[in-house]
Amino acid sequence: MKTAIEVDRLGKSYGDVRAVDDVSLSVPRGEFIGLLGPNGAGKTTLIEIIEGLRVPDSGTVTVLGHRPHPRNLALLPLIGVQTQKSAFFPHLTAVEHLETVAAFYGLDRAAARRALAQVGLTDSATARVSQVSGGQRQRLAIATALVHDPEVIFLDEPTGSLDPQARRDLWAVLRQLKGAGRTIVYTTHHLDEAEALCDRVAILHKGRTVALETPRELIGRSALGTQVLLPAGHLSAEQALRIDGVDTATVANGTLTLHTRQLSRVLAALGESGGLDGVQTRSATLEDAYLELIGAQS
Repeated sequence: MKTAIEVDRLGKSYGDVRAVDDVSLSVPRGEFIGLLGPNGAGKTTLIEIIEGLRVPDSGTVTVLGHRPHPRNLALLPLIGVQTQKSAFFPHLTAVEHLETVAAFYGLDRAAARRALAQVGLTDSATARVSQVSGGQRQRLAIATALVHDPEVIFLDEPTGSLDPQARRDLWAVLRQLKGAGRTIVYTTHHLDEAEALCDRVAILHKGRTVALETPRELIGRSALGTQVLLPAGHLSAEQALRIDGVDTATVANGTLTLHTRQLSRVLAALGESGGLDGVQTRSATLEDAYLELIGAQS
């Protein structure tokens, strides 16, 4: 499979702060990869270096075979970029803004209409950019990144200002783009959407990559297993810990929570001791695995 992005031993410092520390990453074409990590982990610096917006202190980057810096005009039509603080033409309408951006790439006005439709902004086409809501502005930023139909798309926390329905609508757009073979590099603090959308996730902490795996692999490596939740009066934490297969047992807010990696054995024991009425199970998520991993690094 051809490579879309190749990052080799990348480093970037701001004074004494090592924002990106010896990061290497290879992204095949057509992959949807998430960059995850706490604030200050280096996600935005890394993605901006790959886009060509920042110059690294060390290491190399290629995107579709091109070096992004010094500023590479041949690469610009091949990539789409949505940043946390995207720039707009505030006195234009939404469609006029996109028509202007499309013209930079030698495209006709139809490209602007297609991009508006992709992000669900057709009804706001004639609204001035300065007057649209925060969520609409976020969707317009994404449309700006998509208007020229780029091969590689960089999205930096694109759902940060979106309501739940708009987030799910954007998920559908991103799945369509992936299905069309686009490569997507994505930063987010919403671990549920990273689990739902990403082929792989790279978790950064203090500028370094501490994990690079599929969400399923990360969850499988977690020691958290499955949670079993039942009313606290069902049995005490001490009694629960005597059940074969229960790793931990805690009581909070009227709920007894058990952690186990042997779910069937624990459920069988609970069924024998008092039935399974009110018992719920919750499998480990990417968020659980992420918090466990970041906690271990702190």
